Amino acid sequence: MGNENNRLAGRVKRYARVGAGLSGVAVKLAGTRIFGDSRDPDRFATDLAKALGGLRGPLMKIAQLLSAIPDALPPAYAEALGELQSNAPPMGWSFVKRRMRAELGVDWQTAFENFDKNSSAAASLGQVHRAAHKNGQHLACKLQYPDMASTVEADLNQLEVIFALHRRMQGVIDTSQIALELSDRIREELDYIREAKHISLYRSIFQSDERIQVPETFPELSTGRLLTMEWLEGRPLLSFREHSADQRNRLAEIMFRAWWMPLTSVGIIHGDPHPGNYSVFGEDNQVAGINLLDYGCIRIFPPRFVESVVALYRGLEAGDEELIVSAYEAWGFKGIDRELIDILNIWARFIYGPMLEDRKRSLADGIKPGQYGRKEAFRVHTALKARGPLTIPREFVFMDRAAIGLGSAFLHLDAELNFYQLFQEQIDGFDLDSLTVRQQSEIELAGLL
Repeated sequence: MGNENNRLAGRVKRYARVGAGLSGVAVKLAGTRIFGDSRDPDRFATDLAKALGGLRGPLMKIAQLLSAIPDALPPAYAEALGELQSNAPPMGWSFVKRRMRAELGVDWQTAFENFDKNSSAAASLGQVHRAAHKNGQHLACKLQYPDMASTVEADLNQLEVIFALHRRMQGVIDTSQIALELSDRIREELDYIREAKHISLYRSIFQSDERIQVPETFPELSTGRLLTMEWLEGRPLLSFREHSADQRNRLAEIMFRAWWMPLTSVGIIHGDPHPGNYSVFGEDNQVAGINLLDYGCIRIFPPRFVESVVALYRGLEAGDEELIVSAYEAWGFKGIDRELIDILNIWARFIYGPMLEDRKRSLADGIKPGQYGRKEAFRVHTALKARGPLTIPREFVFMDRAAIGLGSAFLHLDAELNFYQLFQEQIDGFDLDSLTVRQQSEIELAGLL
């Protein structure tokens, strides 16, 4: 009973802490709309960032995800939230010992040859400690912060406050499906048993590709809130920004395959292709391949949605409007007419543009990684404002967010590739029935059914 009271008290305290900050911003924003205050909305974006800054947990993760979903928020808000970083310190050793005892029992330390007291990495939902198996194998132990389940529910309820700010700024995007999708994915990220299954799925997909490494997991040292996996040695992806063009291009090419191949062959994507979720391996500071490090944010799509992703590309490539319309309808967009097609095509041609030109090119000339997609999102926003509200299908959310994240990584690397040829390799011989059969087989093998 005491523990339950503590959880409730913690949840109430968090509501008060977060709610007070957001409510203050909302009141200011409402006052601006009611009294006609013409101050720059950038000020409110700054206030929102301050209200969220320094938090650890899902609300921080939600804010960062929202910043990368074009037009989920006004540009000023997206930019402010995109710069947020969690400033909360990692759990200290006394907390770690209690958490590990709760997961593996009082003798948990005997299960390891050694276990680093200090975390090697900290994130929004947990932190990673380096350890060694009894057999000497190097391990990464991902330990969830205390009371994350209650924290998630508290923070997801605050998500609507963030969207309410957008609506008061004359938002033209119906964010209801975005909220549902974010909520489902964040809840999934709490389940480390599910994440271990995602890892199993990716290990199966890339088992014959030596350029893409996926860690082994250790079920006997894992629980729903502790994930123990193989430690993959590598260097930070962004440390290769000053390397030769050949090395940077090779790295980007491998990343392209690591993201697109699971989608076109199995119907899954990594929904958070942040540079920090990759590391690079190779001798003598050369690029041999990449390590995929985080599998919490994985999205499994219905096969027909994947078919429509390919169909939209082929429709744009051939100028086939009938194919384009059927693809948008399969994605879940409603009320499609000539005007809406033109608006959606602004965004589609931005996402698919580099893959429609059969030449070596950069992803976007002169665009900074943090600004990737902003101009196109503004054009879409302006057109929709004149037309009327649009509901974004939930499948679109992480597909779109991930494409932006991947593109930003390519811009960081200043890569120049023939994206057309790379994409053609991924969709060559695409067949809905084959995808359906393989997806069913792979997710069943991974235990995700």
